[in-house]
Amino acid sequence: MSYHLPEQSAAMVYGDRPIIHQRSMSVFPWPTGATKTFAVIGDPIDHSLSPALLNAAFTAAKLDAVFVALKVDREHLESAAYGIRSMGIAGLSVTMPHKEGVIGHLDRITDRARKLNSVNCIFWDDGELVGDSTDGPALVSSLESDLRESLAGKSVMILGTGGAARAIVLSLEEAGVSEIVVVGRREEAVARVVALGRPVAHAGTIHDAKNVDILINATSIGMAETDGEGRSPLPAELIESRHFVCDIVYYPLMTPLLADAQAAGARFSNGIGMLAHQAARAFWIWTGHEPPIDIMLHVVHSGGH
Repeated sequence: MSYHLPEQSAAMVYGDRPIIHQRSMSVFPWPTGATKTFAVIGDPIDHSLSPALLNAAFTAAKLDAVFVALKVDREHLESAAYGIRSMGIAGLSVTMPHKEGVIGHLDRITDRARKLNSVNCIFWDDGELVGDSTDGPALVSSLESDLRESLAGKSVMILGTGGAARAIVLSLEEAGVSEIVVVGRREEAVARVVALGRPVAHAGTIHDAKNVDILINATSIGMAETDGEGRSPLPAELIESRHFVCDIVYYPLMTPLLADAQAAGARFSNGIGMLAHQAARAFWIWTGHEPPIDIMLHVVHSGGH
Protein backbone atom coordinates (compact mmCIF):
# COMPACT_ATOMS: atom_id res chain seq x y z
CA MET A 1 0.00 0.00 0.00
CA SER A 2 1.33 3.42 -0.89
CA TYR A 3 0.16 6.89 -1.65
CA HIS A 4 1.72 10.10 -2.87
CA LEU A 5 2.56 12.78 -0.32
CA PRO A 6 2.56 16.21 -2.01
CA GLU A 7 5.71 18.29 -1.53
CA GLN A 8 3.91 21.59 -1.03
CA SER A 9 3.26 22.93 2.44
CA ALA A 10 -0.20 23.32 3.94
CA ALA A 11 -2.28 25.76 1.93
CA MET A 12 -5.66 27.35 2.41
CA VAL A 13 -6.98 25.66 -0.72
CA TYR A 14 -6.74 22.11 -2.03
CA GLY A 15 -6.78 22.08 -5.79
CA ASP A 16 -9.59 24.47 -6.66
CA ARG A 17 -11.56 23.77 -3.49
CA PRO A 18 -11.45 25.86 -0.32
CA ILE A 19 -10.68 24.14 2.96
CA ILE A 20 -13.98 23.55 4.75
CA HIS A 21 -14.01 22.31 8.33
CA GLN A 22 -17.53 23.22 9.42
CA ARG A 23 -19.98 20.34 9.15
CA SER A 24 -22.76 22.74 8.13
CA MET A 25 -20.79 23.77 5.04
CA SER A 26 -20.19 20.22 3.81
CA VAL A 27 -21.20 19.25 0.28
CA PHE A 28 -23.38 16.59 1.96
CA PRO A 29 -26.35 17.26 4.27
CA TRP A 30 -24.74 14.80 6.65
CA PRO A 31 -24.82 12.80 8.70
CA THR A 32 -27.63 10.74 7.17
CA GLY A 33 -28.46 7.06 7.12
CA ALA A 34 -26.09 6.64 4.18
CA THR A 35 -23.12 8.36 5.85
CA LYS A 36 -20.19 6.04 6.56
CA THR A 37 -18.94 6.23 10.13
CA PHE A 38 -15.28 5.95 11.09
CA ALA A 39 -13.89 6.25 14.62
CA VAL A 40 -10.89 6.24 16.93
CA ILE A 41 -10.94 4.37 20.25
CA GLY A 42 -8.68 4.97 23.23
CA ASP A 43 -8.53 6.14 26.83
CA PRO A 44 -8.09 9.07 27.32
CA ILE A 45 -9.56 10.30 24.05
CA ASP A 46 -11.03 13.78 24.62
CA HIS A 47 -7.81 15.43 23.40
CA SER A 48 -7.78 13.58 20.05
CA LEU A 49 -7.31 15.70 16.92
CA SER A 50 -8.24 12.77 14.68
CA PRO A 51 -11.88 13.86 14.22
CA ALA A 52 -10.81 17.31 12.99
CA LEU A 53 -8.18 15.76 10.69
CA LEU A 54 -10.34 13.09 9.11
CA ASN A 55 -13.51 15.15 8.83
CA ALA A 56 -11.57 17.87 7.01
CA ALA A 57 -10.12 15.21 4.70
CA PHE A 58 -13.53 13.64 4.00
CA THR A 59 -14.97 17.06 3.19
CA ALA A 60 -12.08 17.98 0.88
CA ALA A 61 -12.43 14.67 -0.96
CA LYS A 62 -16.23 15.10 -1.14
CA LEU A 63 -16.85 11.81 0.65
CA ASP A 64 -20.06 11.18 2.59
CA ALA A 65 -18.36 10.12 5.81
CA VAL A 66 -17.93 11.22 9.40
CA PHE A 67 -15.22 10.50 11.99
CA VAL A 68 -15.78 10.42 15.76
CA ALA A 69 -13.72 9.74 18.89
CA LEU A 70 -14.95 7.07 21.32
CA LYS A 71 -13.64 6.54 24.84
CA VAL A 72 -13.24 2.83 25.52
CA ASP A 73 -11.63 1.52 28.72
CA ARG A 74 -9.75 -1.78 28.90
CA GLU A 75 -12.65 -3.60 30.54
CA HIS A 76 -14.99 -2.80 27.65
CA LEU A 77 -12.65 -3.46 24.72
CA GLU A 78 -14.25 -6.80 23.82
CA SER A 79 -17.77 -5.37 23.77
CA ALA A 80 -16.50 -2.40 21.75
CA ALA A 81 -15.11 -4.82 19.15
CA TYR A 82 -18.56 -6.45 18.88
CA GLY A 83 -19.99 -2.96 18.49
CA ILE A 84 -17.74 -2.25 15.51
CA ARG A 85 -19.22 -5.26 13.74
CA SER A 86 -22.83 -4.82 14.80
CA MET A 87 -22.98 -1.09 14.07
CA GLY A 88 -21.12 -1.29 10.78
CA ILE A 89 -18.24 1.04 11.65
CA ALA A 90 -16.46 1.48 8.30
CA GLY A 91 -12.94 1.84 9.69
CA LEU A 92 -11.23 2.34 13.02
CA SER A 93 -8.12 3.99 14.44
CA VAL A 94 -6.74 2.59 17.69
CA THR A 95 -4.68 4.53 20.22
CA MET A 96 -3.40 3.91 23.75
CA PRO A 97 -3.94 1.64 25.57
CA HIS A 98 -5.58 -0.75 23.06
CA LYS A 99 -3.00 -1.30 20.30
CA GLU A 100 -2.15 -4.79 21.57
CA GLY A 101 -5.38 -5.77 23.28
CA VAL A 102 -7.53 -5.23 20.21
CA ILE A 103 -5.67 -7.88 18.18
CA GLY A 104 -7.51 -10.77 19.79
CA HIS A 105 -10.82 -9.33 18.63
CA LEU A 106 -9.92 -9.12 14.91
CA ASP A 107 -10.19 -11.70 12.14
CA ARG A 108 -6.59 -11.24 11.01
CA ILE A 109 -3.71 -8.77 10.99
CA THR A 110 -1.08 -7.73 8.45
CA ASP A 111 2.49 -9.05 8.48
CA ARG A 112 3.75 -5.72 9.85
CA ALA A 113 1.18 -5.76 12.66
CA ARG A 114 2.14 -9.36 13.44
CA LYS A 115 5.83 -8.47 13.71
CA LEU A 116 4.97 -5.62 16.05
CA ASN A 117 2.11 -7.24 17.96
CA SER A 118 0.44 -3.83 17.60
CA VAL A 119 -2.50 -2.45 15.63
CA ASN A 120 -3.49 1.18 15.17
CA CYS A 121 -5.60 0.98 12.00
CA ILE A 122 -8.49 -1.44 11.36
CA PHE A 123 -10.22 -1.93 8.03
CA TRP A 124 -12.65 -4.30 6.34
CA ASP A 125 -11.45 -6.76 3.69
CA ASP A 126 -13.85 -9.25 2.15
CA GLY A 127 -16.07 -9.18 5.23
CA GLU A 128 -13.18 -9.57 7.68
CA LEU A 129 -11.85 -7.07 10.21
CA VAL A 130 -8.13 -6.61 9.54
CA GLY A 131 -5.58 -4.82 11.73
CA ASP A 132 -2.54 -2.93 10.44
CA SER A 133 0.19 -0.76 11.97
CA THR A 134 1.00 2.61 10.42
CA ASP A 135 2.80 4.19 13.40
CA GLY A 136 6.33 3.59 12.14
CA PRO A 137 5.95 4.72 8.52
CA ALA A 138 4.02 7.80 9.73
CA LEU A 139 6.78 8.78 12.16
CA VAL A 140 9.48 8.35 9.49
CA SER A 141 7.51 10.49 7.01
CA SER A 142 6.96 13.16 9.65
CA LEU A 143 10.59 13.20 10.82
CA GLU A 144 11.98 13.46 7.31
CA SER A 145 9.57 16.32 6.63
CA ASP A 146 10.70 18.14 9.79
CA LEU A 147 14.39 17.49 9.16
CA ARG A 148 14.06 18.30 5.44
CA GLU A 149 16.39 15.40 4.72
CA SER A 150 16.53 11.63 4.72
CA LEU A 151 17.01 9.66 7.93
CA ALA A 152 19.56 7.43 6.19
CA GLY A 153 22.85 7.47 8.09
CA LYS A 154 21.41 9.14 11.20
CA SER A 155 21.83 7.74 14.72
CA VAL A 156 18.71 7.60 16.87
CA MET A 157 17.78 6.93 20.49
CA ILE A 158 14.30 5.52 21.22
CA LEU A 159 12.87 5.90 24.72
CA GLY A 160 10.25 3.21 25.34
CA THR A 161 9.41 -0.38 24.48
CA GLY A 162 5.67 -0.28 23.80
CA GLY A 163 3.78 -0.65 20.54
CA ALA A 164 4.78 2.76 19.20
CA ALA A 165 8.46 2.16 19.99
CA ARG A 166 8.44 -1.21 18.23
CA ALA A 167 6.77 0.26 15.15
CA ILE A 168 9.20 3.17 15.00
CA VAL A 169 12.30 0.97 15.36
CA LEU A 170 11.19 -1.35 12.56
CA SER A 171 10.58 1.59 10.22
CA LEU A 172 13.80 3.37 11.19
CA GLU A 173 15.79 0.26 10.25
CA GLU A 174 13.93 0.15 6.93
CA ALA A 175 14.74 3.85 6.43
CA GLY A 176 18.48 3.15 6.62
CA VAL A 177 19.53 4.78 9.90
CA SER A 178 23.04 3.92 11.03
CA GLU A 179 22.26 3.20 14.70
CA ILE A 180 19.25 2.75 16.97
CA VAL A 181 19.76 2.85 20.74
CA VAL A 182 16.78 1.40 22.62
CA VAL A 183 16.23 2.50 26.22
CA GLY A 184 13.64 0.93 28.50
CA ARG A 185 13.06 -0.25 32.05
CA ARG A 186 12.70 -3.99 31.39
CA GLU A 187 15.52 -5.94 29.77
CA GLU A 188 13.21 -8.45 28.08
CA ALA A 189 11.07 -5.72 26.54
CA VAL A 190 14.15 -3.89 25.29
CA ALA A 191 15.43 -7.10 23.69
CA ARG A 192 12.16 -7.53 21.77
CA VAL A 193 12.41 -4.01 20.38
CA VAL A 194 16.09 -4.42 19.49
CA ALA A 195 15.27 -7.59 17.52
CA LEU A 196 13.06 -5.54 15.20
CA GLY A 197 15.88 -3.13 14.37
CA ARG A 198 18.76 -5.52 13.79
CA PRO A 199 21.49 -5.20 12.71
CA VAL A 200 21.65 -1.49 13.61
CA ALA A 201 19.69 -1.60 16.90
CA HIS A 202 21.10 -2.33 20.34
CA ALA A 203 20.22 -1.80 24.00
CA GLY A 204 21.54 1.29 25.75
CA THR A 205 21.01 3.77 28.56
CA ILE A 206 19.92 7.39 28.61
CA HIS A 207 23.58 8.42 28.83
CA ASP A 208 24.08 7.23 25.24
CA ALA A 209 22.20 10.38 24.23
CA LYS A 210 25.57 12.09 23.85
CA ASN A 211 26.38 9.81 20.91
CA VAL A 212 23.21 10.13 18.79
CA ASP A 213 21.70 12.68 16.42
CA ILE A 214 18.00 12.22 17.15
CA LEU A 215 16.14 11.60 20.44
CA ILE A 216 12.62 10.14 20.25
CA ASN A 217 10.24 9.73 23.17
CA ALA A 218 7.94 6.82 22.31
CA THR A 219 6.40 6.60 25.80
CA SER A 220 3.37 8.37 27.26
CA ILE A 221 5.53 10.22 29.79
CA GLY A 222 4.63 13.89 29.61
CA MET A 223 1.12 13.27 28.30
CA ALA A 224 -1.65 15.19 30.03
CA GLU A 225 -4.25 13.25 32.02
CA THR A 226 -1.88 10.32 32.58
CA ASP A 227 0.42 9.30 35.43
CA GLY A 228 3.33 10.76 33.46
CA GLU A 229 1.84 14.25 33.17
CA GLY A 230 4.35 17.01 33.89
CA ARG A 231 7.38 14.72 33.69
CA SER A 232 10.13 14.19 31.12
CA PRO A 233 11.58 10.78 30.20
CA LEU A 234 15.07 12.26 29.85
CA PRO A 235 17.17 14.48 32.16
CA ALA A 236 17.43 17.98 30.71
CA GLU A 237 21.22 18.02 31.00
CA LEU A 238 21.53 15.24 28.41
CA ILE A 239 19.93 17.34 25.65
CA GLU A 240 22.33 19.34 23.49
CA SER A 241 21.75 22.00 20.86
CA ARG A 242 22.91 19.62 18.10
CA HIS A 243 20.13 17.14 18.87
CA PHE A 244 16.80 16.86 17.10
CA VAL A 245 14.22 15.91 19.75
CA CYS A 246 10.92 14.28 18.81
CA ASP A 247 8.13 13.57 21.29
CA ILE A 248 5.29 11.46 19.87
CA VAL A 249 3.04 12.96 22.55
CA TYR A 250 1.01 15.94 21.31
CA TYR A 251 -1.19 16.57 24.34
CA PRO A 252 0.07 19.01 25.49
CA LEU A 253 1.78 20.37 22.38
CA MET A 254 4.77 21.50 24.47
CA THR A 255 5.71 18.60 26.72
CA PRO A 256 8.33 18.87 29.46
CA LEU A 257 10.82 17.07 27.18
CA LEU A 258 10.27 19.57 24.37
CA ALA A 259 10.50 22.49 26.79
CA ASP A 260 13.92 21.17 27.83
CA ALA A 261 14.90 20.80 24.16
CA GLN A 262 13.88 24.38 23.47
CA ALA A 263 15.87 25.60 26.46
CA ALA A 264 18.92 23.72 25.16
CA GLY A 265 18.61 25.33 21.72
CA ALA A 266 17.80 22.02 20.03
CA ARG A 267 15.38 21.58 17.15
CA PHE A 268 12.28 19.64 18.13
CA SER A 269 8.86 18.41 17.07
CA ASN A 270 5.83 16.95 18.82
CA GLY A 271 3.50 14.15 17.77
CA ILE A 272 1.14 16.17 15.59
CA GLY A 273 3.13 15.56 12.40
CA MET A 274 3.11 11.81 13.05
CA LEU A 275 -0.63 12.04 13.74
CA ALA A 276 -1.28 13.78 10.39
CA HIS A 277 0.72 11.20 8.43
CA GLN A 278 -1.00 8.38 10.35
CA ALA A 279 -4.38 9.83 9.45
CA ALA A 280 -3.33 10.19 5.81
CA ARG A 281 -2.35 6.53 5.61
CA ALA A 282 -5.60 5.45 7.29
CA PHE A 283 -7.58 7.64 4.89
CA TRP A 284 -5.94 5.89 1.92
CA ILE A 285 -6.47 2.40 3.40
CA TRP A 286 -10.14 3.06 4.16
CA THR A 287 -11.18 4.96 1.05
CA GLY A 288 -8.65 4.27 -1.71
CA HIS A 289 -8.55 8.04 -2.33
CA GLU A 290 -5.42 10.20 -2.38
CA PRO A 291 -5.20 11.79 1.09
CA PRO A 292 -5.28 15.62 1.10
CA ILE A 293 -2.13 15.75 3.24
CA ASP A 294 -1.67 19.50 2.89
CA ILE A 295 -5.12 20.10 4.39
CA MET A 296 -4.51 17.55 7.13
CA LEU A 297 -1.21 19.16 8.10
CA HIS A 298 -2.90 22.57 8.16
CA VAL A 299 -5.61 21.25 10.49
CA VAL A 300 -3.21 19.57 12.88
CA HIS A 301 -0.87 22.56 13.07
CA SER A 302 -3.83 24.84 13.81
CA GLY A 303 -4.92 22.65 16.68
CA GLY A 304 -7.95 21.24 14.91
CA HIS A 305 -9.53 24.58 14.01
